[in-house]
Amino acid sequence: MNNLIKIDNGQAVTSSRQIAENFGKRHDAVLRAIRNLDCSAEFTRHNFVCSGYKDSSGKENVEYFMNRDGFSFLAMGFTGSEAAQWKEKYIRAFNEMEKQLSNQAIPKSLPEALRAYANEVESHEKTKLQLIEAKPKMLFADSVATSSTSILIGELAKILKQNGVEIGQNRLFEWMRQNGYLINRKGTDYNMPTQRSMELGLFKIKETTVNHSDGHITVSKTPKVTGKGQIYFVNKFLEESRTMQLTN
Repeated sequence: MNNLIKIDNGQAVTSSRQIAENFGKRHDAVLRAIRNLDCSAEFTRHNFVCSGYKDSSGKENVEYFMNRDGFSFLAMGFTGSEAAQWKEKYIRAFNEMEKQLSNQAIPKSLPEALRAYANEVESHEKTKLQLIEAKPKMLFADSVATSSTSILIGELAKILKQNGVEIGQNRLFEWMRQNGYLINRKGTDYNMPTQRSMELGLFKIKETTVNHSDGHITVSKTPKVTGKGQIYFVNKFLEESRTMQLTN
């Protein structure tokens, strides 16, 4: 039972891969269920961590680690008698692991307590820095998983927001115009990718033929962010966020 749960930074957690295997589900279905959970962004940040791993072929893939609350929220959607049995096993495993954590040695003197506190603070700061540094890698892996699919700029804004970057579609369009990724001048090419963006392979343009009722035909153009562009922009925003946190 202990192999269901592991200790990470002093907290009992399990992984989406482990859950997929035990509940008899495809891992991509579990990932989709996590991303579609009807919970707040704050709850997601506190209870789920996106990470990456390499499969047997060396390809980067995505998995999520979650604590008891994250697992409980996710497992609500799993039904059936077999799923119920696995829920009980996971709850018992969490209880057992958390009991072990609570039984860890308690400092017996003030100097020992001060040393323990200093070690905890140092470990916390180191973990915080590691998470900040690892975030672009996590998102890189997440982007690789969907790199064959181009997405709308509004969808990119949602990915960024899910990972702690507070930006919406309109603000993202504005940022891209101000930073030379989209054309800023008013006209037929407004909000279209700049030459520089196209040369970098960050966008592609989807053209849609529109047949009007009077018989004339027009072509609608929509900028879409390529897989390479998703990786580029996600890492860029997270690197900026990391720089701001380190300077504060």
